[in-house]
Amino acid sequence: MRSKTLRRLTGGTAAVFILVLAWSAWRAASGGESSDYPVMAAGQIDLHAQVQTAEPLPYLAVGQGAPAAGAAVRSRPLTVSVRAADYRNASEEALVNVFRDAEKADDALRWAGDEGWVEWQVDVPQEGVYHIEVDYDLPQTGYVSAIRGIEIDGETPFREAERLAFDRQWRDAKFPYDRNAIGQEIRPPQEEIKGWKTAALADYGVSSQPLTWHFTRGSHTIRMKGVREAMDLYELRLVAAAEPPAYREYRASRPSLSTNPDWFQVIEAERFTRKSQTSIQTQSVAEPHISPDPKGRLTYNTIGGERWKNPGEWVEWSFEVPADGEYVIEWKALQGYRGNASVYRTVMIDGSVPFRELLHERIPYLPRFALHALQDDAGEPYRFYLTKGEHTIRLIADASPVAPAVVALRNWMNELYGIEAKLRVITGNYGVGANANADMNRTWEIREYYPEAESELRAVADNLRKLADYLNGLNQHETQASSTLDAAVDTLTRMLGRIEELPNRMDGFVTVHGNLSALAAQLSDQPLLLDYIVVRTPDADTELKIATALDQVSYTVQNFFRTFYLKYDMKSLNEDDALTVWVGRGRDYADLLQEMIEREFTPRTGIRVNVNLMPNANQLLLGNAAGDQPDVAIGVSGETPVDYAMRGAAEDLSAFDGFAQASGRFHPGLMRMLGYDGGTYGLPETQSFNMLFYRSDILQELGLEPPDTWEDVYRMLPPLQENGLTFFYPKDLLPLLFQHGGDVYTADGLNVKLGDDSAIQAFRQFTDLYKKYGLPKDVPSFFNHFKLGDIPIGLADYNMYLMLSVAAPEVAGHWQMAPIPGIRQQDGTVARWSSQSMSAAIMMKKSDKKAEAWSFLDWWTSTDVQTRYALDMESFYGLEYRWNTANLSAFLQLPWSREEVRALKEQLRWTKNNPVVPGYYFVGRELEFAWNDTVLRNLPAREALEKADSAIQRELERKQRDFGLTPQDDLQIRPQEHPYEWEAP
Repeated sequence: MRSKTLRRLTGGTAAVFILVLAWSAWRAASGGESSDYPVMAAGQIDLHAQVQTAEPLPYLAVGQGAPAAGAAVRSRPLTVSVRAADYRNASEEALVNVFRDAEKADDALRWAGDEGWVEWQVDVPQEGVYHIEVDYDLPQTGYVSAIRGIEIDGETPFREAERLAFDRQWRDAKFPYDRNAIGQEIRPPQEEIKGWKTAALADYGVSSQPLTWHFTRGSHTIRMKGVREAMDLYELRLVAAAEPPAYREYRASRPSLSTNPDWFQVIEAERFTRKSQTSIQTQSVAEPHISPDPKGRLTYNTIGGERWKNPGEWVEWSFEVPADGEYVIEWKALQGYRGNASVYRTVMIDGSVPFRELLHERIPYLPRFALHALQDDAGEPYRFYLTKGEHTIRLIADASPVAPAVVALRNWMNELYGIEAKLRVITGNYGVGANANADMNRTWEIREYYPEAESELRAVADNLRKLADYLNGLNQHETQASSTLDAAVDTLTRMLGRIEELPNRMDGFVTVHGNLSALAAQLSDQPLLLDYIVVRTPDADTELKIATALDQVSYTVQNFFRTFYLKYDMKSLNEDDALTVWVGRGRDYADLLQEMIEREFTPRTGIRVNVNLMPNANQLLLGNAAGDQPDVAIGVSGETPVDYAMRGAAEDLSAFDGFAQASGRFHPGLMRMLGYDGGTYGLPETQSFNMLFYRSDILQELGLEPPDTWEDVYRMLPPLQENGLTFFYPKDLLPLLFQHGGDVYTADGLNVKLGDDSAIQAFRQFTDLYKKYGLPKDVPSFFNHFKLGDIPIGLADYNMYLMLSVAAPEVAGHWQMAPIPGIRQQDGTVARWSSQSMSAAIMMKKSDKKAEAWSFLDWWTSTDVQTRYALDMESFYGLEYRWNTANLSAFLQLPWSREEVRALKEQLRWTKNNPVVPGYYFVGRELEFAWNDTVLRNLPAREALEKADSAIQRELERKQRDFGLTPQDDLQIRPQEHPYEWEAP
């Protein structure tokens, strides 16, 4: 039973610690204002979880740093250090070696792998709680932070210690930004700031201060475990934990100085010095008194918003003050992304938090830009003592005030999951979806089979209600989060009213789980959009303005009149004799392409290029019909090249010199989709393919291994389903068809082959997955179910990797990616054939610059250009915008981990796309009809597939007549019988 998979949270120290934390968080958040909503301490929320887990307890539940965790260190400051090069032991796969570092003029440790472990021995002279500081560098080029786990004396002290981030540091490669031909700003690439860095191990999702670690007096072993990225390490230090002073203590310890009353400095938020993630992006805002005013142009004049929301993400600015003295700090911000909820920032000045109140500075709901001063409970701005010269201010996204709510929510979600799992075991209903597999004609006596169901479900509802009250008290507003919780309580209350019908109302669990899972992922988000920061003397009048309603009207009118004389379309600036390229992507993609063309392609070839946006694919079709077509179109769907070739609108690229070399950059199974009647009418740009994703934590708890073949899948389904879990397979016949040695079309491309024995066998296996093995027929969001854990394994495309990496921090480190299951062949290999979706580039038949167009396509798809474009795009926007290039050499140069490269290379070997022939669009529709007939209407698999085969054949013959094809013609379908063999590195 999976009800054994979650550990009971203890009370005692944890409850006291959380109570204190929540009270201090509320004091900082509420500003002492009168409460329209009663303030509830975290101790009133029942954090007790019935289900058990083998995982370490959360940091809050363990109570690290609380007095009970160990005596406070008296002799301060106390630091215990150990050089990384003096490690005691390391695993073989860590690939460690000691080297001489020039900057440190000393030995350092290079951890060249991202796996294994390294451990050090430290002698602690005094028992107490400590922070752990690390001097590190990240030697390899990449865009993600390094991740390491920490064990103390062979144990992980709390859950968050399993994944601790060591950030890279970034800045804009140039400032001010360049502008394009119509005056729009272009974001520059992000430049990594190299060199040694010092960081205290921290998790701002649970604590505004570095994490604390309890050490007794004596010798201890610190083991660091590899998770992601290579690292260089110089020194580890245990530093006695100490809280910042209160504000009044801070003021009392500083001299009282008079300061020039008229001085202030505005620090533009977009002019940052450094930041922790490339995904923290500058934004363009147009409204009155924004700084600087874009004046009708795209101008990146703010930073953050939804691109600066994850706990621990930080941005730093530099500024100078003219004299020693006291200064006030305020900023102009918009904070309206989470309804009425507050967000928090930890404020550091010159590398440290000056006083306790800035550990989690509350930013209230600000639906419009407003000036927000750092101030005390009474609304009096804090006064910072600054010496003459340069200083830094760092703002860190901090979710620790809502951490108790996050812990409680996840615990009660697990409790609810345990109730659902027990019901599924009792009823044998393991379907996912609205009452999937439920026997609606059967009546149940749930109070007899599961007498605790009513009381356990009521406990969940009551505690979710308390959690909503807690969040309202924390924010002093009813928020979207509390509304979601209220809706969940209403659903559970209705289910309680009909307790005997629970087995036939499992859709209620699905609904509540989905909503609470989305809430759990968003509750820690801390988005904030900054325009500028102001540092001023206490009495200075900055005369900075905030937009009024009248200002908004006036500004809108000005922008309206600008539209009469400003150019907004690059097409209006096209040169008549230049090559024209249409881009079926967003403006930022086109801007980077234009910049690379002007920097590299045009100087080298002398070919000038007009780059225009193509908002939708229909524009290409209509333009071709009207005689207004480009020379080259990129970013089109994989079917488009052959679709246009059938109609004589696309140029055959195989006739150009150098085509063999250019096509060799791509997988032959991918090129198969771009061939027609002996020609090739496009080149691939990006690719996306299915991989197997699995929750390593859940499979490990159940004693299961990720499946290598479909037989392995069948063997793992019973233990999964016995625990209320299941496997996800998207409704796609092609992988199974190809793995069984079948194909959709005959070699001439004129006839369909779905009546063959191999196709029947594949289709029967396909439909049996849902009929015989009980896989869910309808899963609206595999991503949400995967995060929740009730579908801990399944097939999904490459976007799932990006979503899990970026939008699912709660399961970070608990999932992995592997090749999809296949069918073992006689020679022992596992055939994992699967098709891919892709985007492509084509040359138009009517182009009068075909030689220039081919030069552009050859340049654009080359390895060097694709690699630079991919790395620059990821530096602009972060991991979620990874350019998944179809160029195989460039693909391997993206910042993957070794484990990811192994899995991706194995799956890419088995790429086999379905060709595009006249009438191809009927295949997907008829196969879906056949699936419905077999799975939902119980039609025999052979009969349903033969019905689809006949319908597809009729449509193919109809389209062949339209294009003047006869039964004697041959479209020359390219065979793909053998997997791709990678060249040795």
